[in-house]
Amino acid sequence: MSMRWYVLHSKPNNENLLLEQLTLRQIEAFLPCIPVKPVNPRARKTRPYFPGYLFVHLELSQVGSSVLQWVPGASGLVVFGNEPGYVPDNLIHAIRLRVGEIHTAGGELLGSVRAGDTVVIQDGPFKGYEAVFDERLSGSERVRVLLKLFQREAVPLHLRAGQIFCPKYGV
Repeated sequence: MSMRWYVLHSKPNNENLLLEQLTLRQIEAFLPCIPVKPVNPRARKTRPYFPGYLFVHLELSQVGSSVLQWVPGASGLVVFGNEPGYVPDNLIHAIRLRVGEIHTAGGELLGSVRAGDTVVIQDGPFKGYEAVFDERLSGSERVRVLLKLFQREAVPLHLRAGQIFCPKYGV
């Protein structure tokens, strides 16, 4: 077997603790975080891009999956059936690029999206639906979109900014 990237599930809000514990064990780990603009100045200034998950780069046959399960803050590897799922190197590279773009922009990339623009919901129960961008919600990384269901009046939804994509601007 060779070195691969695996997805490690963390206990709630323990991503940073888990990253520290893996570093202490000399296991290469990647926790992509993005900047946020909190309302409370004492609140954290970044948040995980994938809350509850981080990536570990290792040769699983040498380390063993049970070792990762018992690291403080860990809930275990993400598995499909009985096999740990791995992530291709090119996807890790793409995630690093995307997180870098978000850092450069100072937050989620929605600067050019305007009220009335059509967006596509990328995540959650309404994934794949088109909606109309309404507004950014002040003091947070959240937005409101209007979703028309069953030929009825548009329903307002509050989503994380990262859950929508605007084809018009490519963000």
